[in-house]
Amino acid sequence: MTTQLNRLDYLDAVRAFALILGIVFHASLSFMPIYIGWAVMDVSTGSAVSVFMLVSHSFRMALFFLVAGFFSHMAFHSKGAPAFLKSRLVRIAVPFVVGWFILRPLLVSGWIMGAESMRGEANVPSALLAGFASLGQLPSGLFVGSHLWFLYYLMLVTAGILVLRWLVSLHTPLQSALSRAADTAVAWISSSRMAIPVIAIPTSACLWFMPHWGLDTPDKSLVPNIPVLLIYTAFFLFGWLLHREKGLIEQFARLTWSRFALCVIAVAAAIVLAGFQSNPGHPQYPMLKAGFALSYAVMMWSLISLTIGLFKRFLDRPSAIVRYVADSSYWLYLSHLPIVIWLQVAVAELPLHWSIKLPAISVATIAISLLLYDLLVRSTFIGATLNGRRKPRVLFLFGKHVGEDAKASVQASG
Repeated sequence: MTTQLNRLDYLDAVRAFALILGIVFHASLSFMPIYIGWAVMDVSTGSAVSVFMLVSHSFRMALFFLVAGFFSHMAFHSKGAPAFLKSRLVRIAVPFVVGWFILRPLLVSGWIMGAESMRGEANVPSALLAGFASLGQLPSGLFVGSHLWFLYYLMLVTAGILVLRWLVSLHTPLQSALSRAADTAVAWISSSRMAIPVIAIPTSACLWFMPHWGLDTPDKSLVPNIPVLLIYTAFFLFGWLLHREKGLIEQFARLTWSRFALCVIAVAAAIVLAGFQSNPGHPQYPMLKAGFALSYAVMMWSLISLTIGLFKRFLDRPSAIVRYVADSSYWLYLSHLPIVIWLQVAVAELPLHWSIKLPAISVATIAISLLLYDLLVRSTFIGATLNGRRKPRVLFLFGKHVGEDAKASVQASG
């Protein structure tokens, strides 16, 4: 969601990575070794899937909100408040509302097919009809029960930040004091070696109040989950403030051996402590939960910092391929879940190992969504809604457009 004049290729890539990681995360849900209420459970499962889900879920959406905050501050000050609000309405609220009505019946049909497949054989036409018939139950369940919850929370967070900014601006001395304090805090977080363990403490306090260990997915109600909202607001606000001073995000994302070591220790601790969640009768259960919450928070902040740093190191240059993937990633995430579920149902009973099925589902989902993006979205009004403007199709004229995009990128970069 960046402008053409101010694109930062490595942050575009970071945002795309966070969204595509979400596709793989959802593709892995059917391979959990215990049934978690997902649409279908595969005949092949693995404990390694649980570890992947724990680690990836800890930071992927928080990373997205941080980058969203960074680019939102950029857009707000380059476009002005009215244009910024209009763009947020078009590119967040419209996809949320329209996308929910399109995707909800497809997701319901996937759940129906999954339940039928575990009892015998799925009836695809009947499930699709039942899925669309579920819209007749509205307004019950309106705008809930889909992966589009992140757009709802992005709207809440953005509105909250803008209202807070306006209220503070009404009192100039307070605005100046808070601005200095915020800049000082963000500069310290970006430069101090002790920052991540310290800022992990309030994050872990929010995690303590989650219904389950780890970061909750608030997709069941439009009533905001306050601990989740606080966490995503913090990351969005941090990204917003990082853009206020040039170079802060590079300091925050610097790659050091101590940060890698801290991340490894936090990941290992979270994995070990997660095993105690199912044992609430343990005499040290509160202490174990607190330890998990703290290690989870450190893991979250460390992985976000290291991810940005690695992308800065290796992708901080104009790339037509990176820009194409970044442009498509929003659509990929919006459209992927019904495809993932249908593919999970299709392969659930096949006698293949999960390590074969999971990559196959992930790659197939991305390929199908990417094809739909290029054929039906990129150069249409849908692409203009999601990307800010219509762009030429690429896949069948790849060489020509890649060359043109690369040339334009080099010229734009000076």
